[in-house]
Amino acid sequence: MAWSATQYLKFEEERTRPARDLLAQVPLEKATRIFDLGCGPGNSTELLIDRFGAAAVTGLDSDPDMLDKARARLPGTPFVKADLATWRPDQPADLFYANAVLQWLPDHLSLMERLLDHLAPGGVLAVQMPDNLDEPTHLLMEETGAAGPWAPAFAGGRLRRQRLPSPAAYLERLSRKATRVDVWHTVYYHPMANAEAIVEWVKGTGLRPYLDAAGPDNADAFLADYTARIARAYPPMADGRVLLRFPRLFVVAVKGEVR
Repeated sequence: MAWSATQYLKFEEERTRPARDLLAQVPLEKATRIFDLGCGPGNSTELLIDRFGAAAVTGLDSDPDMLDKARARLPGTPFVKADLATWRPDQPADLFYANAVLQWLPDHLSLMERLLDHLAPGGVLAVQMPDNLDEPTHLLMEETGAAGPWAPAFAGGRLRRQRLPSPAAYLERLSRKATRVDVWHTVYYHPMANAEAIVEWVKGTGLRPYLDAAGPDNADAFLADYTARIARAYPPMADGRVLLRFPRLFVVAVKGEVR
C-alpha cells in the first residue's frame, strides 16, 4: 500500500497536534539518540528536532513518498527506509517516538516490548495511535465496502485494521520491562468544513487501503457512496461545519530512572 504525503499534509495542523501532545509527556531533559518511528513527511520529526536538536534525531519510514517529503522539509536530517516490524537499532536509544504508526503493525504490543529492550537506562518509549475503529468514519468504510460491485474485495472484513488492545494490556505487558508506564486516551474534536473535508482527511490514512482494494475503475463510485454516508452521519452545526470526533490512545513507558 502506497501512501501520499501530499494528501496526509492537507490537515497537517490537526495531525501534528497529538504528536505535540505526546512529546509534551516525554520525561527527558536531554537525549542524544532518538528515532522517530514512522516519521511520515517529517512533521513529527521537526518537533523532536526543535526540542532535542538536529544531531540527536533520525527518522524512519517504509514509504518512499513520505521519506522524500521529509528529506525536503528537513535537509541534513537522516531519514532511513525501514520496516518497523523487523528494524532494530545498532545501539541503545534514548527515545523511541511513534506517532500514529504502530496501529498498522500486527502484534504491535510485542514490538513495543522489544523496543524497550533497545532503550538505554532511563530511556523512553512514547507512542500515540488512533483508536477510532468505532467512529462513523471507519464503520462506514465497512458499509461502503459491502455495498457495491467491489464487495468481494472486502469479504469477511479482510481489510479491517486490528482493534487496539485494552489499556490494561499495555500496562501489564510493558510494566514487565519498564519502571513507569502511563496510558491515557484523548478525544479530539476537529471542526471540518463539510462531509467532503472528512473524506479528504481519511483519504490520507484509513481510507487508502479501501480505495486500493476497490480499484481505480471503482474509486469514484466508492467515494460517492462513502461521502453520502458520511454526510448523513455528521450533521452540520449551526455555522454549517461538521465536527469530527477522533479518539487517540497514548502510551509512555520509561525504562529505569528518568534522566
